[in-house]
Amino acid sequence: MYEDLIETKLESENIFDGNLLHVKKDKVRLPNGSEAYREWVKHPGAAAVIPYTDKGEIILVRQYRYPIDEVTLEIPAGKLDVAGEDPLECAKRELSEETGYMANEYTYLTKLATSVGFSDEVIYIYAAKGLKAGKQHTDEDEFINVVKVPLTEAVKMVLDGRINDGKSITAIFMLDRLINNSNSPHDV
Repeated sequence: MYEDLIETKLESENIFDGNLLHVKKDKVRLPNGSEAYREWVKHPGAAAVIPYTDKGEIILVRQYRYPIDEVTLEIPAGKLDVAGEDPLECAKRELSEETGYMANEYTYLTKLATSVGFSDEVIYIYAAKGLKAGKQHTDEDEFINVVKVPLTEAVKMVLDGRINDGKSITAIFMLDRLINNSNSPHDV
């Protein structure tokens, strides 16, 4: 199925190996038999969580993002720390570290391929409820403010551009659909 679209890797070269990202340059055979090069970023993957309170609020984190030179509003998230790490365990860890909260219940929402044209990064997204506040314990190089926003306001913030992070947009719209659409196949 779809054999007419598949590219086959012929060679692979490491261009850069960093702490988080690894840049590759692969020579591929195209479906028509020609050859081409693909430059792409290898990423360990990540998990994210949208915490939902009993009052209809979501818990977001505000932080500076160097690559886009902006302070953003996002759902808590982080990279998978070791190969084979369970994404749900990563989501639980990031929720606790970045916000101080823990949850009694988690629901898998989706797997998001963030930039399919140049990266293999995948983020596993969960919803969390039954929240219990605790103490935030971020990494040494993380500076994060915790922000509560009504879900309905968060949807407006996405629509007017105040929230522009892809994983957060996906999670906010999915949670809104689950909460406000009784025909949803998910149970949050």
